[in-house]
This record gives sequence, C-alpha cells and structure tokens, in this order.
Amino acid sequence: MQKLNKEISKKKNIKGAFLFFALLFCTFSFGQKEKKPKDLSEIVKTWAQPDVYPDHIVLSAAEDPTTAIGINWRTSPTYKAGYVEIAISNGTPYFSSNSQRIEATKINYDTSKDQKNGFESSFYGITIKELKPNTLYAYRVGNDAFKSEWFQFKTAGDSKKEPYSFIYVGDAQNYILELWSRLIRTAFKTMPEAKFIIHAGDLVNYAHSETEWNDWFDAGGFIHSEIPTIAVPGNHEYQRLNKKSPEDEKVLSVQWQPQFSFPENGPKKLKETCYFIDYPDLKVIALNSNLEIRMQGKWLKKVLAENDKKWTVVTYHHPAFSASREEGNEEIIKFWKPLFEEYNVDLALQGHDHAYARGAIYNEKFKSEFLKGPVYVVSVSGGKMYPLSSEAEGWEGFGAVKNKKGQYLQLFQVITIDNNQLFYKSYTASGQLFDSFRLEKKEGKTQYFK
Repeated sequence: MQKLNKEISKKKNIKGAFLFFALLFCTFSFGQKEKKPKDLSEIVKTWAQPDVYPDHIVLSAAEDPTTAIGINWRTSPTYKAGYVEIAISNGTPYFSSNSQRIEATKINYDTSKDQKNGFESSFYGITIKELKPNTLYAYRVGNDAFKSEWFQFKTAGDSKKEPYSFIYVGDAQNYILELWSRLIRTAFKTMPEAKFIIHAGDLVNYAHSETEWNDWFDAGGFIHSEIPTIAVPGNHEYQRLNKKSPEDEKVLSVQWQPQFSFPENGPKKLKETCYFIDYPDLKVIALNSNLEIRMQGKWLKKVLAENDKKWTVVTYHHPAFSASREEGNEEIIKFWKPLFEEYNVDLALQGHDHAYARGAIYNEKFKSEFLKGPVYVVSVSGGKMYPLSSEAEGWEGFGAVKNKKGQYLQLFQVITIDNNQLFYKSYTASGQLFDSFRLEKKEGKTQYFK
C-alpha cells in the first residue's frame, strides 16, 4: 500500500513538472505574458456597442394612442435605411402575410466624443398613424439583411367606459441593470396589460452615456418594446456633453430625441420634453421641470383650459413638495400649482427625491375629503436612496398634508381608471402593497378615500 502511494505521488510530481515546463515553454516561445481579465467597465462598454441587429427597441405613446404609436430602435451605422413591418396580429403564424412596410427616419450620431463610453450609432424612429383602436398589432424592425423578432402592442380603446391601467415609476438612475431590472419586471408581472408606463425623469445617471442607456434598455427588455413609454427628462438628462464643455453648459441627452418619438405638440423650445397625450377620458401632460417653468405655465394654462377629459394627470421630475428636502420647489408652486388647482388636475407624478411621499391640499370650503388640486406623489424605482426630511417645511409649510411616506424602498405604482373612479396602488420591488387610495368624481369635485 505504501509502495502504491509512492507511485501515485511520483506520477503527480511528474504531471506537475510537465505542466510547469509546458507553460514555461509557451511563455518563452510566444513571448506572451499571462493575460488578466478585462476590467468590468470595458466589458460593459463592449456589451453596449450597437450591432447590425436592431436593439433598444422602444414604443413611445403618441398624441392619440387609439390610432398611433411611436417606434424607435438602434443599430450600428452599417446600413443606410431601416423600416418597420407591421400587421394586425392573430393566432396563426401567417399574420405577417398582410404586413405593411413603413420606412423610418435615420439619425446618425457619433457618441464617442461624449464623456463616457460613446459609440458611433444609427437611430431610427417613426410615428405610425391610421391604426385601429383597441387592436392588437405585431411588428418588427430592421432592414433587408437584419431584422428583430416580432413584438406586439395593443392600441388604446376609444370607449370612455372601459377600465384601463398604467404604471408610474420614479428615478431608475443608479444600479439600473443590477437593481432596477427586478423592479420594472415585477411591475410588468403585476400589471401586464398596462396601457403605458410613466417615467418621471432621471432614467439614467449620466445623460449621454450609451452604456447607461444600454443598461436601461436591457433591464426593461421586451417591456419597452410592447408597452408604450411616457417619459420626462430629469436633471440627470441635462449634463455637459464632454470635458471641454463649460461647467454651466448642460444639454439634453443626445440620445433623447433619436431614441424616443414623443408628441411634438408642446413648446418648440422644449421639443419632445413637454407634450400631452389624449386617451379617451384621460389627458396626460408631460412637463420639463429643468427649465422654462414660467413659459410652460402659459402653455399649460391653454392646454388645461381646452381639456375636455374627465381625468388629468401631470408628470414632471422636480417635486412641488419634497420628500427628502426641507423646502418646496418655489417656481413650480408659483407657476404650475395654481393651474393644477384651477383646472382640477387629479395626479401629479414626480421623481428626484429618492424617497416616497404622497399627499394633497384639501378644500376647506367642503368636507376634508374633497381635494383642492391633485394628489402629489414622489417615488423612486432605482437603487439610490435618500432619507426622509422633517415634516415642517416640505409640505405643511405650503398648506399640504403628507398622508404617506417611506424611505429606502424601490417602488412602482399601478393606477387604474374606471369611469368615475381612480384607483392608486404602490408596490415594493418584491410585489408587496405599500400604499393605496381611491379618487372619485362627484359633481365636478374630486373626493379622496383612503
């Protein structure tokens, strides 16, 4: 037995020596040293590079979502043209035989000059019109050589009585692929039939980073391709383009307009960052809280004065009443808040503060449950968190009541409209109900129920 062990040990030593000399031979023969794994940032940069195959496929809500949809995607700049193939979907694999081909607008952009991880990319975008309401469509994007898989979306119904839901999230911004992915996927599993998703700004941390935008698209995956996006820019979508730019010269993300097709019905100066969308009984108004607050107030007054919808939702980034800061936003309070109250806006969906707060101003002329203006919500969906502020200045100092608060929670919200009632539910990333309330329209006034 001892002899056998010596033989095994001898063989191991011989094998070890052989491997040593083999490696030594390779090192000297080829003049190469052992390579270390690439830095993670380089790997992420490789992942984010555009390919000949379409990626970053996203739907944008159109002004009339019953008959139109925006579709955008990205590729490498290899091909000169791109198009959408679209058809009414059905249960057979032959639906595409009746598909229609529609050429898209191509935008070339070299993001390699940006501060972080840029590439030469081609963006394609189109708003498809003359669709049928309440109809399931299948589509794919690409060119003659390379196409995506088929995706599906359903246009909004034209009935005011049909209930529908949508999702609202605050800042994704940080740890997007690492942590925001679970949040947006849980939101989808909770409400897979959502008509759209509202993103209240700071979708990424650095405005012009292709790697961060790639994380946002990868985290949402096919959700972006099948549920229309409504997004407003946050302060992190306005940053210096490169190191040579002046410190105070902040510009909108260079990817924003090429990769989304939002309505162009807002002020020309704020193209695709300030706009409105008309569902049968709901008007969604997207505002840009980064600049031109007063000017937008004039535009907002006109839009609200002409509004004939039963329900009105506004969304913007910087909150009127803060969750994690001691003060309110004076410009928004001065130029937007009075209009919210005058024209009975129902919800103000906000971001920025990386904590949760929900409350309202109550109408003293009626019972306390009747609201004066909207329910204000601040929420966060990504992994970056702030602690809550004290109670006094952020809400009560402006006559508002904070009904619910929370910190260190990734949250998404599901909002359902059913004729005269609006149901609001906030969930954690693990799918647990965190907050809820109900609004009801009664004789031109909005009544709040816990």
